[in-house]
Amino acid sequence: MPWTQILERAVALSASCRHEGEVADYIPALADVAPDQFGIAVATLDGSIHSAQDSQTRFSIQSISKVFLLTLAYHAYGESLWTRVGQSPSTNPFNSLIELELERGIPRNPFLNPGALAVTDALLSRHTHLESAMVAVMRELAGNPDINYDSDVFDSELRCASRHHATAHLMQSHGNFSNEVGEVVRAYCASCAIEASCVELARAGLFLANGGRDPQGGRQLLSAQQAQRVCALMLTTGTYENSGMTAFAIGLPTKSGVGGGVLAVLPGRGTICAWSPRLGASGNSVRAMKALELISNAAGLSVFA
Repeated sequence: MPWTQILERAVALSASCRHEGEVADYIPALADVAPDQFGIAVATLDGSIHSAQDSQTRFSIQSISKVFLLTLAYHAYGESLWTRVGQSPSTNPFNSLIELELERGIPRNPFLNPGALAVTDALLSRHTHLESAMVAVMRELAGNPDINYDSDVFDSELRCASRHHATAHLMQSHGNFSNEVGEVVRAYCASCAIEASCVELARAGLFLANGGRDPQGGRQLLSAQQAQRVCALMLTTGTYENSGMTAFAIGLPTKSGVGGGVLAVLPGRGTICAWSPRLGASGNSVRAMKALELISNAAGLSVFA
């Protein structure tokens, strides 16, 4: 089926769960987002964009930013980054401290909140203004100089960042933290508060489908092996404790965020970004995940095919 037909089918069939789940109201600025919005976009390596519904509406990318934080850190530190953060799945929620305490301050993986804070700490040792560096790379990859972070979401996140501070201090107590905790938390919250649309995020993720090279600008952000490993982490850890179920149902490297977005990589082909603000219990968008499952099954996209 052509992409237009595939997306139309996903829009129609995923509508059955459009009222399932709740918005991420523990971040006050996200509580006011209209809950029934839905957008989806496919970007392919030949430069084509296929989209439907609210695909041009910007939303808070939240934990999808962890993919781009990891990319910057992996580029800067190479394999030595894995002395700071692990590569294993977790069965605990994304903000849990249980494993972090048991494993002496080394987060299980970079897509949990502790792992993302460790990655952000590593980056702050290289970037004086990490917030600006993150916005710059998102603008470059998405091909839009207007991308920025939402100051209201940023302020809202900082007001409820107590667990981030606790997580950082716990890692610091185990010697796995170098910079001032407050500065790291600020940089991480700013990254999460970046706003982008489905079309922009799909374009931004294309380098992961292309051996680490941005097909639009030509920059090599990661080596081919590094890009493969980031995709492997997305497949095994990108939707938190639901990652195994995601691999079973969708079969693609994915990364979700509590803003309702989900970015999926089609290695060697392109990317898909779906968005709908209502979340399930594990913090993944109910409708976006369903749409990705429908698309993967209809088009035979699973990496296990």
